[in-house]
Amino acid sequence: MSQTPAKTPAVSFEFFPPRNLDQSFRLWETARALAPLGPDFVSVTYGAGGTTRQLTHEAVTALSSHYGLNVAAHLTCVDATREETMKIVADYAAAGVREIVALRGDAPQGQDTFTPIPMVSQARSS
Repeated sequence: MSQTPAKTPAVSFEFFPPRNLDQSFRLWETARALAPLGPDFVSVTYGAGGTTRQLTHEAVTALSSHYGLNVAAHLTCVDATREETMKIVADYAAAGVREIVALRGDAPQGQDTFTPIPMVSQARSS
């Protein structure tokens, strides 16, 4: 009877999107140091309430294109319409990002509960 090879653990690293130039340099230095370790993937978080949405997108695309890392982008729907969320997904796809960590996300700051943005109904023209 043959033995099944033991599975090796998956290794990943999670990054916070940089909010200033100093943090950007630290992120790129860290990515350069960790990339040779061959992580299965890295991920980039969203700030609470989607506050770092654009910074996340910029970090994800840079890590993917400049360091050859398999990047999983965090994506939440907090304070975003369905259309805005799908546009973000399309932008990631256009940048070659194929992995998304989809989360509902935390309630926006100052709110006790999560309330989704109502879907935009499309009016039909007569």
